[in-house]
Amino acid sequence: MAQHTGHNRLRRVASAVALLLPALGLLWVPWYAGMSPSLAGVPFFYWYQLAWVPGCCLCLLAAYVLTGRDAHDP
Repeated sequence: MAQHTGHNRLRRVASAVALLLPALGLLWVPWYAGMSPSLAGVPFFYWYQLAWVPGCCLCLLAAYVLTGRDAHDP
């Protein structure tokens, strides 16, 4: 039972990290507020934020899978 509890705690921590990654990556604006490098003429500021759209989806999916209930859970 103790091993099962540790496994659940690890899954909760991993899901919290997955949910915090997009927030940390997008809220620290001075890190990505620049014009260069540009990608197809689009400044870094814009394509960095747009790159987080699928990144956020993947992080949310990871958190959902990590917090999902097992088939044997009540």
